[in-house]
Amino acid sequence: MPINPAIAQDVWKDIGQSVQFTVLKFKDLPAEELKEVVEAFADRSQAIIRSLRIRDGQNDGTPSQLKVAIGISNHAWDILFPNTKKPKELETYETLKGPKYEMPATEGDLFFHIRANNQAVVVECQSQFMKFLKEYTEVLDSTQGFRYFEGRAIIGFIDGTEAPAMEDAAPYAIIGDEDPDYVNGSYAFAQKWRHDMDFWNKMKTEHQEKAVGRKKFTDLELEDEDKYQNAHNVASQYDENGEEQKIIRMNVPYSDPATGVTGTYFMGYSRYWHVTKGMLINMLDQSDYLLTFSDILTGQLFFIPSRETLEQIADGEFN
Repeated sequence: MPINPAIAQDVWKDIGQSVQFTVLKFKDLPAEELKEVVEAFADRSQAIIRSLRIRDGQNDGTPSQLKVAIGISNHAWDILFPNTKKPKELETYETLKGPKYEMPATEGDLFFHIRANNQAVVVECQSQFMKFLKEYTEVLDSTQGFRYFEGRAIIGFIDGTEAPAMEDAAPYAIIGDEDPDYVNGSYAFAQKWRHDMDFWNKMKTEHQEKAVGRKKFTDLELEDEDKYQNAHNVASQYDENGEEQKIIRMNVPYSDPATGVTGTYFMGYSRYWHVTKGMLINMLDQSDYLLTFSDILTGQLFFIPSRETLEQIADGEFN
């Protein structure tokens, strides 16, 4: 079966104006009970999304911009489907360590990435999901993100430059015939960063540019000799057989200005988990400059089933 973005969940499209990230953990309940709930949710969630897209549509015919990705962790898979073959690269993410920094692993069984241009639709989608799941799960993390000016990262630089262009994105994000049982699925790595914005904002623009590796206003890449050795766009690269590999990056700002809690929710969607993992390892090995003023709070890997796989789960075909 060839890659078909129409069958995949929303893992390769724009990040939206309003965003909700949610990580849930199963309560200590019998596996069979949890399996029944997830089977029902696999079906009902798609009906909820279809309904909200109709409700969100504009009178002038403009379609809804609601996009949703639902993920399952390796731990959840072991509970729900112990006898079903796993996606080839699904594993439990474990803390990665470098010479100065580390990227911690945290718990999580179910994951939601919901985004739209209308925050009301995002809130309603998550609310309806929780009506089915709140008795069976506890919330480990709930983060509301937003589109910053011009789609920039919260640190002020154009975001997504290293990701493939929209028209080329699907083959980088969606599993192909290398794993025929899970074609059109994807691997999502979710990681929440908190930044010391006082530190960053006190840096002169030219030093910020050296740290990121690009011009702040124009987004033009700096010459290698003009970057810090651990500039972000150097440290985050991953090559395989001499060729630079790409993933779908959706870095979403979040902030509570009153308390000064501000950060980035990093989403990496990829056809191959090992590519994203390689990027993370490189960032640690080279002490990516962004790590000097950031704390990493969470880290989880999730498999994003295709909509066809969700139908199979709903039909009880996974055991």
